[in-house]
Parts: sequence; C-alpha cells; structure tokens
Amino acid sequence: MLAAMLRTALLVWLINALALLALPYVLPSVQVDSFVTALVAALLLGLVNTLIRPLLVLLTLPVTILTLGLFVFVINALLFWCVASFVKGFVVGGFWSAFFGAIVYALISWAVSHLVFGPPRVVVVRRDL
Repeated sequence: MLAAMLRTALLVWLINALALLALPYVLPSVQVDSFVTALVAALLLGLVNTLIRPLLVLLTLPVTILTLGLFVFVINALLFWCVASFVKGFVVGGFWSAFFGAIVYALISWAVSHLVFGPPRVVVVRRDL
C-alpha cells in the first residue's frame, strides 16, 4: 500500500515536472532551463500549494467571495511567481506571465495525469438497513 502511494506521488511529481518543461513552448515568457530545474520547481510548487495556498485562500476568503472565486487565480499566479523567484533557472516574465503560466501548467498537468491515471474512480458503498 505504501509502495503504491509512493509510486503515485513520484509519478505525479514527474508529470508536473514535464508539464513545467512543456510550458515554455506555450508561453515563451516562462523559461525552464533544465529537467533538474523542472523537478525542483515542481517539488516546490507542490509544497507551496499544499502548505501555503490553503492558508492564503482562507485569509483572503472575503475577497475571494466578493470576486466569486476569481481571486484564487491571483493567489495561484502569485505563488507561481514566488516559486520562480526562488528556483534558479525557472524564470517568469511578470505577473501576467505567472497568471497564464499557472493556468496552462495546471491544464497540462491535469491532462497528462488524466491520460496516465485514467478517470477518477468513485466507489459507492450501499448499506441496506
């Protein structure tokens, strides 16, 4: 069980790194120098999205509600831009590059993950009382 979870996590990490490598072909204002840079950036993006993003979403909840959820795109862009500022070899041209880069990165990651893992499985447990 643990080995399967670890294999899945490593595969998702690899998919996200490949998505980062594909990003400059779609958005020239985002640059990734090497595969190692993409691996480091994908790892940091995963950690930031897991640890910091929920806190930011919670703290900006009034603005997010006021904008009908669109402010989450701004949070994603700022975090994407922030990670790019920490990783040498991962360059984002500015806020709008980060904004569209985060969207395209998420779409590429989702599409490749869907191809690799298939559609999500839903298990329904029925209990007859």
